[in-house]
Formats: sequence, C-alpha cells, structure tokens
Amino acid sequence: MMLKLKKLIQSTFIYTIYLFFVRNYRKLKKRIKKSFRKHTDKYYRWYIFKYLYPKIYKKYSKQPVDENKVVFVEIRLPKLTNSLQLMYDTLYTNYDFDLHCHFLRNTFASRKGYRERCKAFVKDIADAKYVFMDEATNVIGCFETRPETVITQLWHGCGAFKKFGFSTADAIFGATREQMEKYPFNRNYTHVTVSSPEVIWAYEEAMRYTPESGVVKALGSSRTDIFYDQEFIKHSYDALYEVMPEAQGKKVILYAPTFRGRVASATSPKVLNNEFMRYELGDEYVLLIKHHPLVRKRPKVSAYCSDFAKDVTKTLTIEELLCVSDICISDYSSLVFEYSLFEKPMIFLAHDLDKFFDWRGFYYDYYELAPGPVVKNTTEVVEYIKNIDELFDKKRVQDFRKKFMSACDGHATERIIDTVLGEEAKKAHKRETPLPKDDYHLIPSASDFDLK
Repeated sequence: MMLKLKKLIQSTFIYTIYLFFVRNYRKLKKRIKKSFRKHTDKYYRWYIFKYLYPKIYKKYSKQPVDENKVVFVEIRLPKLTNSLQLMYDTLYTNYDFDLHCHFLRNTFASRKGYRERCKAFVKDIADAKYVFMDEATNVIGCFETRPETVITQLWHGCGAFKKFGFSTADAIFGATREQMEKYPFNRNYTHVTVSSPEVIWAYEEAMRYTPESGVVKALGSSRTDIFYDQEFIKHSYDALYEVMPEAQGKKVILYAPTFRGRVASATSPKVLNNEFMRYELGDEYVLLIKHHPLVRKRPKVSAYCSDFAKDVTKTLTIEELLCVSDICISDYSSLVFEYSLFEKPMIFLAHDLDKFFDWRGFYYDYYELAPGPVVKNTTEVVEYIKNIDELFDKKRVQDFRKKFMSACDGHATERIIDTVLGEEAKKAHKRETPLPKDDYHLIPSASDFDLK
C-alpha cells in the first residue's frame, strides 16, 4: 500500500513539473512570437511607407503629367462610395477624361494583396493630373507629390461630429501623435471639401492644415446633390418596395448606428429591441436597419419581426434610405447631417455616450449639437415616436441644417468641379453631347478594375 502511494506521489510530482515547463514554454513561445511580429511589422511599415512607395512614385513621376488622367481611389470597399459616386458620374457623363479607379481594400485583403493594390495606385497617380478620394490613407501621405497633381479630398461624411485624425491623437481610438507624424494620413491635399464654413476649423485641426493654407473649403458635399434629385428619390421608393413590400402604406423608421471599436474589428450595438418596437409600432411603421459597412458580423433580426424589421445593409444604399425614411434613429453617425436636409425627426439613441466620448470624443457638446432627443433605451424611443406630432421641434432641425449644411444646396458637385478643374480644363474636356445614363450611378466596382 505504501509503495503504491509513493509511486502515485512521484508520478504526480513529475506530471506537475511537466505541466509547469510545458505551460511556461507555450507562454514563452507565444510571447516571443508576439514580440517578433511586433518588430517585423515595424520594419515592414517602415519599408513600404519610407522606401517602397516613395521609390515607385519617384520613378514614375519622371513622366510628364497626363492632363487627361483622373484617378479615383476607394480605400476599403469594393465599389466607389459616397461623394466619389456622383463625381465619377458627372465627369464620365459630361467630360472626356480618362478615368481610372483603384480599390485598395484596406482591412479587407491580405497584406500582400493590399500592398500590390497600393503599388499599382502609387504608380498610376505619379503622372495623373487629378486625384479624388473620400477617406484618408497614409499611402498618399508617405511621399511628396508633384505640384502639378491636384488632389481633392471629398471626405465621406458631412458636418463635424465624432473626432478623427490628429484630433484623436493619443486617444483610445486613435494612433499616437508620434505614429501620425511619422506616417501621416491627411497630407498633400490641394482641396478638402466640407459641408459648411462652420466646420472648417475641425477639419483643419484633424488634418493639420492652417487657415492660411486655404486647403479646407466649404464647397459642399458632392454626395448630397442627389437628395435634391426627384428622379433619384422616386428610384429610392421603388427600391424600398422591391426589397420590403410591407413598407407600402406605412411610415419608415431608419436605424443607422455607427460602428464600435476599431476599424478592423468593428461591431454594431445591440441596444434596440426590435420585438418591443414591433409590438408597439408595427401597425403604423416598418423598421429598416442599416449597419456601418465596416461591420462584418451584424446582429440578426428575429423571425417574429420579419414583417416589421429588415436588415438592409446589403440591399439599400444609405442615400436611398435617407430619401425614404420618415424618422431616423442614430447615435454618433455623421449621416444625421445629411438627413437634416429633409427636415424630418431624428432620435439619438446614445446608451453608451460616456464610453464613446472616452473612446473617441466629439467636436461639439453632444447634447447641444443633437437636433432631437437623446435617449438611452428602446422604451424612450417608442415613447417619443408615439408622441412625435407634439414633441418634434422642426425649427431645431432647420437651425442645425443651416449651421452645418449651408453649402449643400444641390450644386456642390458643380462647385467642386469648377474649383478643381478651372474654366480652361472644363472647356478643353467638355463633351459636346453628354452621354446618356442607363442607371443613376455609372460607377465601376473592384471586379472591373482590381488586380486579380
């Protein structure tokens, strides 16, 4: 008996020692791997941004500028989005420029695939006369661009809501100031277009431009021109009824929250109770849910709500949804600026306001900025909607629109083209007869232009 007990103790001790070394070996291996990746990533970043891309640009910028070349760059998605759409449409239809498109697919492609796309983009803009973009990228900020090239940042949102760029330096959301200075995202711009004079200061702060530079201009947001187009509004209703026939004869509530977390792992909030909303509002309303395009795993809509709520993230554009919605529920998304053009009710479902403020911050006091009620839960949302005729303050929305969207009058694209091209280039490239439009957007997708 004693012998068996002794052997058991010995085996247990040996096994304990074994576990100790195995577990610590695994931890050590993991730590070494993490440290190695950190240092290799640091070297890789230096190599591509300080050596590779500048070298490619320098090589191909020795060629004369092609006065006919216009390059569009979409940073993440496989299709031109936001203001790039209408700008592409307008130039394609009315001018004879040679239009090029690049889809970098940042955070959506392998490291190798992204690098190859960036190399092709850098090579292409080296002799381009015009470049249009609507999001920041450190690819175009890692070298000095030639002065003959006109780079226009159309930006993807209006107004100035949540902070970005250098305004978030050293915040939880943003990179460190040192990283931003070493690998700048908003550099070499000739023009930055914004929705009103009111917000120029915010973009200058975020992109580090001085007022004296005159780079940031209140020319309006190109994408907002379609909200004045009755043909597009009609098209939007047709698209809605095709996707959700249950919406006919009912009012539309749009729920469009911004993403949470970092870009590469973006998530949507799960605060809105669709079942409760259906029970309380289903006779009069339908609910359309539009998640941020960076969110890959979206919350599901239950079968119980299938005749009331629908996730239209993939089936309807945000422009279409803004046109057909009677009420907009959002949180910290800049789409509320565009929606103010319709002067309709907005509800701000900001259940995590304190956390979001610590994470990223805002350019204006949130409660003073919001042109509608700030609520914390679905019950408050429903209560406001039930009493919306008495509670909706239209003048508050009108004042908001006047302050933040004054340059968005339906002619922003025209003003931007006048500023970017100038009269001489416009006359030289103007088509005698505009091309016909078979669809509202003649925009290409990554499959048309992208690297295989």
